[in-house]
Amino acid sequence: MAPLRLKNGPLEAIVLAAGAGTRFGGGKLSAPWGEGLLLDGALAAAFAAPVRAVTVVWGADPSVLEAASRYADRTGQAARLHLVRNPQHAEGMGASLRTGIGSLPPEASGAFVFLGDMPRIPHEILPRLAEALARGARAAAPVCGGQRGHPVLFREEMFPGLRSLAGDRGAGWILGAMTHGLTLVPTEDDGVLFD
Repeated sequence: MAPLRLKNGPLEAIVLAAGAGTRFGGGKLSAPWGEGLLLDGALAAAFAAPVRAVTVVWGADPSVLEAASRYADRTGQAARLHLVRNPQHAEGMGASLRTGIGSLPPEASGAFVFLGDMPRIPHEILPRLAEALARGARAAAPVCGGQRGHPVLFREEMFPGLRSLAGDRGAGWILGAMTHGLTLVPTEDDGVLFD
């Protein structure tokens, strides 16, 4: 899908893949899933989004580097893949999101945020989220069965707040505090919730 350009520039995608997966026993994102690895599902969705490039934020598990590179090579997406190490990965999701947003080019007009352990994101929701930003939303997220899911798409005006995140707190509290500007896009596909 061609990248959508808002007034300032193209959309980008970030895949958060820096966690240790300790509850899983380690190596979670490079564990077998379907015909590939768990991370492959998140990468497939990120590359299917209307974005210029996909940034994978890694940290605790260096096998993520190999897994992401292999997937991008196999699917002809190597030129669109950027790998960024989060040196504070032990801090949690906030640090990974901060690192990912901080690595984007200055012309980025928005960013999809995907979670590396969510392999069933429906690709058809992605252009609908982008359309919400094109219509003026500050952020857009899918909703299924009354529950907000992933990925979330943020307009660049939200980046300063995302760059200030700390600890294991992701962007959920930012979305929860939004009184306007958040568009929820309905879907019946529970892949937006499947973790």
